[in-house]
Amino acid sequence: MNQRFFTFKLMVIVLICLGKSVMAQDFIDPESSDPYKRVFVDTDNFGFSYLDDLEQNYDRLQQDSLKFAALNDLAYYWHTRDLAKSLELSRYGVELARKKNDFLWEGRFQISEGAALLRMEELESAEQVLIEALSKVKKPDLPHLFTQLGYVYERLSKIDRAAEYALKVRNLGYELNDKKAIAQSYSDLSNLYWKYGDYQIGLTYALTSIRLFEERNLNDMDYDFTLYVLGNNLMSLERHEEALIHFKHAISIGERYGFYNNLSDIYISLVDLYTETNRYQEAEKAGEEAVRYANLIDNDFLLMRSWLAIGRLRLYQGRYSEAIETLNQSLQVATEEFGDKFYLYQVYERLSKAYAKSHKYKEAHFNLAIYDSLKKEVFLENSQQRMILASTETNIEEKDSTIRGMEERIKRQSSSQTLISIIAGLLLVLLLVLYVTYGNNKKKNKLLEKQNEEKESLLKEIHHRVKNNLGIVSSLLDLQAEKIKDPKIIQAIEESRNRVYSMSMIHQNLYQGENLTSIGMREYLIDLSKHISDSFGAEGRIAYNYDLEDMELDVDSAIPMGLIANELLTNAYKHAFPEDGKGFINLVCKRISDDRILLEIEDNGIGLVEFDQEDKNGRGFGTELIELLILQLDGSIMTMSGNGTRVRMEFALD
Repeated sequence: MNQRFFTFKLMVIVLICLGKSVMAQDFIDPESSDPYKRVFVDTDNFGFSYLDDLEQNYDRLQQDSLKFAALNDLAYYWHTRDLAKSLELSRYGVELARKKNDFLWEGRFQISEGAALLRMEELESAEQVLIEALSKVKKPDLPHLFTQLGYVYERLSKIDRAAEYALKVRNLGYELNDKKAIAQSYSDLSNLYWKYGDYQIGLTYALTSIRLFEERNLNDMDYDFTLYVLGNNLMSLERHEEALIHFKHAISIGERYGFYNNLSDIYISLVDLYTETNRYQEAEKAGEEAVRYANLIDNDFLLMRSWLAIGRLRLYQGRYSEAIETLNQSLQVATEEFGDKFYLYQVYERLSKAYAKSHKYKEAHFNLAIYDSLKKEVFLENSQQRMILASTETNIEEKDSTIRGMEERIKRQSSSQTLISIIAGLLLVLLLVLYVTYGNNKKKNKLLEKQNEEKESLLKEIHHRVKNNLGIVSSLLDLQAEKIKDPKIIQAIEESRNRVYSMSMIHQNLYQGENLTSIGMREYLIDLSKHISDSFGAEGRIAYNYDLEDMELDVDSAIPMGLIANELLTNAYKHAFPEDGKGFINLVCKRISDDRILLEIEDNGIGLVEFDQEDKNGRGFGTELIELLILQLDGSIMTMSGNGTRVRMEFALD
C-alpha cells in the first residue's frame, strides 16, 4: 500500500459518498421481514437527508420496539446537527415509553437525552439523567451509557474518572464481544492521553480503534471522531502531512452525513495544523469553517474552542491586538460556568502571551496567574498516576484479597504445633522420595538429551531439504524463463524467483545456525538486499545504508517480513531508478518498544508516479501481497513520497 493508492481510494470513497443518496424507505419497510435496518448498525447506505427521511417514515413501523428504536436513533443522531431538536425528540421518546410502562426504552431515550444535554453544556443535568438511566437499561446498553458519562467527566476536567469509564467500556466490550464498544473505548483513551501530552500512547490507542472500526465497515460518527483523534496525536508528534490525510478523510465522512459537531472539531485542529506549518491563509479558511459549523449546531463549547484556535493563529502572525480581541471573545462564549478547564487554561495562557507581546505586562501577569491556577487543577500531581492505575485497580484488589487470605492461613498453621510436626514428618518422607526420583530422572534426562540431539539433527536435515527443494523451484523458474519471450512474463517469473529465494534463505539460516526456532534478522536482510541487487545487476549503482538491530525473530514473523522487504526492495529497483539511474536505499529494522518492530525502506529515487495504463487501480499482486502480510503480522504501513519514497511499517511482536 502506498500514498498514491490511499489518495486514489479516498477519492473513490468521496465520489461514492457524493453519488449515493438512499431514501428512508430503503431502510424502513413495514412489509419486510426486517422492517428497520438500523442506521450505523446495519447500514450506512444513505445520504445527507437521512434524518429528515427517518423522521417522516419512522411512524410507519407497527411494533412499539421498532418504532422506539427508530425514534431513538433519530433523537441521538440529531445531536450532530441540531441540539435543541435532539433534546426535544429524546424527551418525547421518554414520555412515550413511560406511557407504555416500558422502562427499558425509557432508559435508552434518557441516554440520548443525556448526550444532547452534555453537548448543550448542561453537564450536571446530563450526569443526573444518565445515572437515572443506569437502573433501567440492559447490560448491552451500558457501553453507550458509560461512554456518555465519560464525556461528562472529561468536560468537567475529571480526567481520571473519564479514563475509568473508558476502561469500563473496554471491559464490557470484551465481555459482550461488542467490537464497537472496544473501538470506542480505545478512541476515548487515545483522546485522554492526547490531552495529557502522551501522544505516542495516544497514537497507539487511536490506531487500534481505527482498525476495529474499519472491521465493522461502517462510516459512523464515532469512526469519524476517531480519525480526528488520530490526526490530533499525529499533529502533536509533528507528523503534519499524515495528520492532514486523516483530517480530510474525517471531513469527507462528516460532510456526507452532517456531523456538524465533528466537522467543527476537525476544522479547529486544522487551524492549529496550518498555523504550525505557516500556511496562514488556509488556517484562516479553516477557522471560518470551524465557527460556521459551531454556529450551525449552536454549541458554545465548539465556538469557544474555534475562537481559541483563531486567537492562536493571530498570535503566530504577530497580530497581537487582534489575538487579544479574539481570545477575549472565546472567554465571553465560555462564561463563568464553563466546565472544561483544559481548554480554558489554554485561553489564559495565550492571552498572557498576547498581552506580553503588546507590552501590557499587568494584564499579562493577571492572565498568567489564572492560567497557572487552572492548569494545576487539570493536571493534579497524582492525576496521571490515577489514570494509569485505573486499569489495574481491579487486579490489585484481587491480589490484596489473595494475600490477606494467605496471611490468615499462615496464622492458623502457626497456631497448630501438631500440624507442624506432621508436616515435618511428611517432609522427611518427601526428601526420601525426591532422592529416589532424582536418580531416576538423571537416567531419563540422559535419554532425553540423546533424543533431543537426534531430533535437532533431524530438524536441521528437514530445513536443509526444504532449502534445497526451494532451490530446485528457483532453478525450474529460471529454466521456464529461458523458454519465454514475453518480457512481462519473464519479469513475473523473476519476481517469483526472488520470493522463493527470500524463503529459502530463512531455512538456510535455520539449519546453519545454532538456534532452530529463530532467525537473525540483521544478517538475513543484508543477504537478501545483496541478492536482489545482484539479480538486477545494480552492484555499484545502488548503495545501501543499513540501520539494522541485531535481533532474532521466529519463523512465523521472519518469513512475512522477508517477503515484504523483498517486495519493497524489488519495487525500488524497478521504479525508483529508471534508465539505470544511481542512488541509495536506506534499510532500517529495529525495535521501537518492547512489543513493536519498525521496518523502514527509503530510496532517493523519482518518488511515486501516476498509475500506468495496465494497472490503473494501483493494486498489483505485490501490493495485495504486502497488505495480506501486514495484516498477518498485525502491523501498520505508511507511505510518504517527496524526494524519493519512504515506506514505514510497524509490527507487533508475538
